[in-house]
Order: sequence, then structure tokens, then C-alpha cells
Amino acid sequence: MPPRKKHKSAPRVSGPDRIGDLPDCILQHVLSFLPAQAAVQTCVLARRWRDLWRSTRCLRIVNLHDEIQYIRKFVDHLLILRERTDLDTVEIKFSCEYWEEDVAYVNLWIRFAVMYNVRVLTLHVSHRYLHLHDLPLVSRHLTTLDLYGLALEEKVLGFASCPALENLKMSLCEIHAARISSRSLKHLSITDCRSDLDDCRVRVSTPGLVSLELLDFLWRTPFFENMALLESARVSISEYCHDDVSWNYYDSGVLDGANNNAGSDCVLLGGLSSARHLELRSDGTKYIFRRDVKHCPIFSKLKTLILNEYWCEAPDFSPLACILKKSPVLEKLTLQLFSKGPNHKVEMKGCYSSTEKSSAISEHLNTVEIKCNVVDEKILEVMKFLKAFNIRKLTTLYILI
Repeated sequence: MPPRKKHKSAPRVSGPDRIGDLPDCILQHVLSFLPAQAAVQTCVLARRWRDLWRSTRCLRIVNLHDEIQYIRKFVDHLLILRERTDLDTVEIKFSCEYWEEDVAYVNLWIRFAVMYNVRVLTLHVSHRYLHLHDLPLVSRHLTTLDLYGLALEEKVLGFASCPALENLKMSLCEIHAARISSRSLKHLSITDCRSDLDDCRVRVSTPGLVSLELLDFLWRTPFFENMALLESARVSISEYCHDDVSWNYYDSGVLDGANNNAGSDCVLLGGLSSARHLELRSDGTKYIFRRDVKHCPIFSKLKTLILNEYWCEAPDFSPLACILKKSPVLEKLTLQLFSKGPNHKVEMKGCYSSTEKSSAISEHLNTVEIKCNVVDEKILEVMKFLKAFNIRKLTTLYILI
């Protein structure tokens, strides 16, 4: 049997390395989108890539599966070996279980980021509340802070030593502090957070705030000091809020120092009184808006207003009537009634009667929308109330399937 002939392999075609020919700064920018583990692994691609990861300006420590203790050694070596260049972004995310001894390491990594002038800092922890050490953040460069699943102490939330901080987002955090304060903050979002304070409200002092989002706060609703520059606010008080009438006693102590508020007897509405765009929602049993409406301030700049069914309580609709009377330049009112949205089955639009204007509400009001799932007796009562203010032509625009 004749020997088999050896087949010659096809010659390897080598072309120009288009990616490798890019400047270092572009390659480092590409690496900045990768988790740190993947960025470091690029060092084996070629000699050109060996040290690129060491000088990226973005650091993403992401651990989705392993316990934190299994990546501690990697992160420690990473921080030691990288070049001492400033950091634009640091992202630390864990969706795994952690142990008490891991907490010190995570806090150390945060201090490292601050030491190298990080501008955008993200820290997300999915399991339990990870405690940040009760040390103030000291940074002239930090502009954005995104926190998820943390336990936050008093000194951490006093941002006097962060004069450039403009954006603060807190989600599913536990607040162990009586005060959140920042003179530089412009955008604040607090979602599904809670306070463990039994004898006082969390006091929020952010005089330069432009936008606010307060959604589903657990325990006591925070007290907001005056925000004269506020443009827009979205506030939702959920069933998990524990405000009640007994808190009048504690509120008197909090509000005594609120002389700079337009509505100094209010917990929420006084601080929101300078807004141009407002969305106010509440579970029907909640106390805090009922309390504030009794001392309702003038919303002197308010242009657009979104309310849910809480504000439309028959038979007198007093919450809705009050806020309409206190909004002298209101242009658009939207009522989202008994419908979560965003796709409401029925949407109606009306307008202010041009011939019979009521002096009780804004003469600038030119659009009124009602969004709901069905036009039932409750909706008809709301329409009847609006007609008393000469808001007419409430016709169905379209029905969404």
C-alpha cells in the first residue's frame, strides 16, 4: 500500500493589524468598556498590548458569580500594578454573597478611587446592605455618585468636601443619617431607600438642586429644605411609607428650623414650591400629602403638573382644588387615574373654556388630560368637578388596545 501523501497546509495570510495600529489612547478607551478581568487578559494578545491596561482611565470591577474573597487578590494586585494615572470612572458591582471581612476591602478600593481623582463612582451590591465606613468622602473631582444596596452613615452623606458633586443616585440603600447635604448637588434620585431613624426624619439640604426623584421611600418621608433652583421633581409615596398623624409632634421640631422654606410647615411641598414641572403620586391611605396640603405653599413657577387618583378624592376633591388654586401660572394638568400606565386604555383631553374663565385657577391653563383604563363613575365625578372650573371639551382622543 503506497504511503499517504502529506497535504501541505495553506500558507497563513497575514494582513495589517488595523486594531493594533491604532494610537494607545484609542486602545485604552476601548479597554475602558471591559471588566477589569477582561482588560488585563488582553496583555497576552501581543507585545503592543502588554501594558495598555495599566493606564486606562476607567476601572470596572465586576463580580457576578464568585464570592468577593475569590477576587480580592486579583483586585489588590491590579491596584498595585496599574500606573498612577487619574481615573475618570470607577465601577464596582457585585451580585454575589459577601462576608464581613470583605467590607474592609471594598472600602479600601473606594478610597483608592477617590485618591486617584475619580469623577464618576458607581458602587452596586445586590446582597444585603454593605456598610461603607463612616468616613467623609473628600474629593475636589467627584461629580457623579451612584450607590445601590449600601448602608450609609452620617459622614458619608455630608458632602461638604465634595465641591464638584452634581449627581447623586441612591437605590435600595439604608440611610443611617439625620441629614443629606450638598451645596453643589444638581440632580438627586432616591429610589426604594429606607431610613432606620425612629425619632426624626432625614433632612435633605440641597439648595442648588435642579431635578429631584423620590420614589417609594420606606419608613418616614424625608424633609426637604427650600430648593429655589428646582426645575422638575417626581415624587411617589408608596404603601411602605410609615407616616401618620402621631408624627406631628416630631415634625414641629424639624420644621422650626425651616424658616427659609416657602411652605415652612410642609415636609415635602414647601421644598418643591419652586419647581416648574411636578409629578406627585401617593397611595390613597398616605398621610404626608394630606398634612402638607393644609399648609400648601404657592407654586409660583409651576407650568406642568401630573397627579394620580389620590388627589381626586370625592366628594369635594379638596386636594386637587387646593393645588390648582395655588398654581397661578399652570399651563398643563395631567390626571392619571386608577391606571399605572404607561399605556392607558383611555386618554381624554380638554381645555379651559375661553368664554368662562374661573378666577380660582390659572388663566394660563390650556391643556387638561385624563388618562385611565375605563370611564366609570369615579372618572365621571372628576370630569364633573373639572367642569365646575370651566374646564370643558373633555373628549376621548383615542383608545389603546
